[in-house]
Amino acid sequence: MEELVINLHMHTTYSDGRGSHADIARAGLKSGLDAVIVTDHNVLVNGMEGFTEANGRRLLMLVGEEIHDQARQPQKNHLLAIGAGRELAPFARDPQQLINLVRQAGGLAFIAHPVDPELPAFGEDDISWVDWSVQGFTGIELWNGFSELKTVIKHRYEALFYAFFPQYIARGPLRETLQRWDQLNIGSGRIVAVGGSDAHALRKTLGPLRATLFPYEFHFRAINTHLYTPSRLTGNLMEDRSMILSALRLGHAFIGYDLPASTRGFRYTGQGRDQTVLPGDEISASGGVTLQIHLPRPAECILIKDGKPLKTWENRVNFTHITSSPGVYRVEAYLHAFGQRRGWIFSNPIYIRD
Repeated sequence: MEELVINLHMHTTYSDGRGSHADIARAGLKSGLDAVIVTDHNVLVNGMEGFTEANGRRLLMLVGEEIHDQARQPQKNHLLAIGAGRELAPFARDPQQLINLVRQAGGLAFIAHPVDPELPAFGEDDISWVDWSVQGFTGIELWNGFSELKTVIKHRYEALFYAFFPQYIARGPLRETLQRWDQLNIGSGRIVAVGGSDAHALRKTLGPLRATLFPYEFHFRAINTHLYTPSRLTGNLMEDRSMILSALRLGHAFIGYDLPASTRGFRYTGQGRDQTVLPGDEISASGGVTLQIHLPRPAECILIKDGKPLKTWENRVNFTHITSSPGVYRVEAYLHAFGQRRGWIFSNPIYIRD
C-alpha cells in the first residue's frame, strides 16, 4: 500500500482564481504534492490534464469542475464534479439530475463546503448546500480551507491579520459539517469525506501595497487529502488517473492538516478473521475486529463510533481497539500548534457491519 497526497478544489483565471494551471503545477511540486485536481466554476477546462516534472519529482494534474446554479441568489448547492469528462454546468439548476449525470459519466460528485456561513463584514452570503434530499453523491468536502476563514473573521481588522498570518486560521472541520457527515453514514450510508483548499491566490491592493492572499503554495502545504493506493504514480496518465479516482470513490483516504506537522504515515486499518480493510471499507463484526491506528507523531487521538467519542488516547502514536459491535468507526487526531488545539487528522470510517 502506498500513500499519495493530493490537493483538490482550486480555481484559475478561467473562473475566479488569479493563477494559471502552470502556476498551480509549480506550486504543487514545491509543496511536495503528488497530484492536484483543479475545479473552476462552471467551466470544464480541457487539455490541461497531465504530468509536470522538476527536480526528480512528478505531479499529476487532473481537471474537474465546481458547478452551481448561477441564476440562483444567493448561490447554493455547489458540487465538485471530478472525472466526468464532460461539461455539466447547464444542468446545475437541478442538483439531483446533476449528480445523476456525473455518476452516469463515470465521475465522482462531492458536495462542496456543505456549511458555508455568511460574512457580513465583507458582504459575503451564506452559500451552504441546502438540498439534502439528494441521493447518490460520492461524498462531501468535510474541511474547506477557504470557507473556514469566514468562521474566524468577525471584523475587517481580523481579515488583515489573517492575510499576513494565515497559519492561524485552520482549527478543524466545522462541527455542523461533522455532525451532518456522521448522520449520513449511520445506517447503510457510505459517504466519503475529502478536504479541499478552495484556493484562489487572490491578489489585493491596499495603497502602495500589493500582495497575493493565501497563495496556492500555502494552501498546498495545509489541508490535503491523503490517498491509500496500490502503487506510486506510474507516469501513465490513464492508469494514474483511474487509480486516484478509484481511491476517492472507495474512501481510501484521510484528511490531513499538514502545515503544523506532516500527516504522511498515518495508518488506520481493521483486521477481521479473514481480511484486513482500509478506511472506506466494510468488514463483518463476526469474530471481532481489531482496529489499529498509527500516528506520525504523538498527539491526541479519538476513536469515534456512530458520531460519538468512544475512546481517547493522549500523547501516543500507536492505538488498538478490539470490538464486535457493529458501527461506523472513524479517527480524529488533534495537536497543539500556533497557540491552540487544532484538528490534524480526520479519517474516513471503517464500517463494521452485523
